[in-house]
Amino acid sequence: MSGTDGGAEFEEHRHHLFGVAYRMLGRVAEAEDIVQEAWLRWDAADRAAIERPRAWLTTVVSRLAIDRLRSAQERRETYVGPWLPEPILTTTTTTTTDPAAHAELADSLSIAFLTMLERLDPVERAAFLLREVFGHDYDEVAATIDRSAVNCRQIVHRARARLGPDRPVRFNPGPEEERRLLDSFLMAAVTGDLDGLHAVLAEDVVAWSDGGAAQHAARRPIVGRRRVALFAKGVASKREQMHTELRMEHCRINGSPGFIAYGDGEVFMTMAFDIGPDGIRAVHSVLNREKLAHLL
Repeated sequence: MSGTDGGAEFEEHRHHLFGVAYRMLGRVAEAEDIVQEAWLRWDAADRAAIERPRAWLTTVVSRLAIDRLRSAQERRETYVGPWLPEPILTTTTTTTTDPAAHAELADSLSIAFLTMLERLDPVERAAFLLREVFGHDYDEVAATIDRSAVNCRQIVHRARARLGPDRPVRFNPGPEEERRLLDSFLMAAVTGDLDGLHAVLAEDVVAWSDGGAAQHAARRPIVGRRRVALFAKGVASKREQMHTELRMEHCRINGSPGFIAYGDGEVFMTMAFDIGPDGIRAVHSVLNREKLAHLL
């Protein structure tokens, strides 16, 4: 069976399929390519024989993503500077009626969470996401990654142990406090106010900058309130010296509060902030133009 008969049914699952592929790869265009390939296979399949379309499509997308991630690992190992996933703009709206489930899905989109997943090999990553994020039972995970259910339990347990100590802890300060912290950070950086930066940064804050090989960015994570404050002040000062006029807009990036910066008619940078009870605890900046092209 082929043609357009299954188009509407496929569209019901498109958002979920993109979510699986993006969390696996951290790349927008590649995730969209995989979803398109899943559509082609769905369109050509005997759909009357497919009892559970969502599970069938999830298996196709997961296996394609595993193969794609294996081919990308060598490139990531030689990547210049920190590797961060491509940022996506998100909203607080949801189609689920379960607030807890929505919160978990939002958390699993965060830059911190996706970066942490880089510790896992492709099969571990797929098994962990399907089980821990999307709630598949072990038999479903086993069918997807072509392992036994017992083996899948071991894989997920091992992945959970590798990620556990550093898995981001959810903290919700509220929209007004988020905006106050971000505006204070930006104003202090632009004016060179180190005391103002110290006031909004957690003591153990970490700043990550992904510029790739072409853009100037810190080649290693910057750790600690004093060093991050000096770095933020220095970056703002350099932009002023270069006479690069940036327009900063508030947005949500991968579910976190942040800014998108426009300069010279294009997206110049995104900044996503992780906030804890003691202030800003992480800043994830993406300057690699290839990773920003989809935001234009």
